Amino acid sequence: MSLNDAPRGVRVHLALFGKRNVGKSSVINALTGQETAIVSEVKGTTTDPVFKAMEILPIGPCVIIDTAGLDDVGELGELRVKKTWEVLDKTDIALLIVDIKAGISEVDRTILDRFKDNKKPIIVVLNKLDTLENIDPEKITIQLQETLNTPVVAVSALKKLGIKELKSAIISVIPENEDTFKIVGDLINPGDFVVLVTPIDKAAPKGRLILPQQQTIRDILESDAMAIVTKEYELRETLSNLVKKPKLVITDSQVFLKVAADTPKDILMTSFSILFARQKGDLTEFIRGAKAVDRLKDGDKVLIAEGCTHHRQSDDIGSVKIPRWIRQRTGKQIDFEFSAGASFTDDVKKYALIVHCGACMMNRSGMLSRVASAKALDVPIVNYGILIAYVQGLLTRALEPFPLAKMILEDEHVDLLL
Repeated sequence: MSLNDAPRGVRVHLALFGKRNVGKSSVINALTGQETAIVSEVKGTTTDPVFKAMEILPIGPCVIIDTAGLDDVGELGELRVKKTWEVLDKTDIALLIVDIKAGISEVDRTILDRFKDNKKPIIVVLNKLDTLENIDPEKITIQLQETLNTPVVAVSALKKLGIKELKSAIISVIPENEDTFKIVGDLINPGDFVVLVTPIDKAAPKGRLILPQQQTIRDILESDAMAIVTKEYELRETLSNLVKKPKLVITDSQVFLKVAADTPKDILMTSFSILFARQKGDLTEFIRGAKAVDRLKDGDKVLIAEGCTHHRQSDDIGSVKIPRWIRQRTGKQIDFEFSAGASFTDDVKKYALIVHCGACMMNRSGMLSRVASAKALDVPIVNYGILIAYVQGLLTRALEPFPLAKMILEDEHVDLLL
């Protein structure tokens, strides 16, 4: 992956929902201008959700998600419907595809209600415009838009009619905060030096930096600041050779102790994972989760959750190091369970704590959904970097770039405030 590639986690996630055979796959192909999805007259051609990262002009980098019909039947159909609903958490914008002649069904209304309840933008797409005869599609569109209080666009995926209007409608509902959640750009000024400490261990991908490091460097460059990359054992020499004091040192969480020892107290320091906790998740809730570590008891279950799947090393951060650090901190016999990839957990309530990765491969909607599901059941959740800094006694210092978050950490009544 080059620095010019847009990772899946920062792309707008555009998902298509609807009944079987309404033309979801055809609309995808019309939007993308290529045969991205399989089209068939046979109902149920799309089974599991299909994710496709691509560039759609003039929308920009997107992840297109094709889903199974929500009117699927039978035991296998129920499983497909369950998988389709799971996509809701990852969706930034939904397209509800409806056969223009059949009109809005009860299934369609259920989809609309679910998205409105979750306060996510949804556009109703009336497909198969080419099948209408002696009917004014504009009149139908206006009436339906007023009835549903939702944007409505009429298209023909087959004839490529209305696709330009659909793209304009998508652009109009893209969440305004999509570009405001910078990784580090709001903490620095043009001309600042930022030192990034990036260990090169056996878990690092051969020949390149890991994704959080790449994205942070890109954000620094876009802020007209200067990124200086070094390894943990060269940090002290790097800092001594700089003619200007860096504004910030950002470290991999696994070498927090070494970096904290070598970084002068008058230089701000934090970690990649903490920056991603702020960008992708809920920093306040994660601080609350870190403090919950000290309340763990013998026999408690802790879930270690990751947003992607990867080959685990012998000293893997999630399956080896974090469980060891928690046991050392608490002195308790903790029962650890693990999840990775698209699956999270259907039983949040059974856990005393959830420890989540930095979510660099997830979008913000997906991460916030996981946080919300834990918060709704009063289950503490924390991300890797905040947990590591906390158990190593470094969280106060690592939160210095974020004064409000630091104040919440130091307030002994934080759980009552939250």
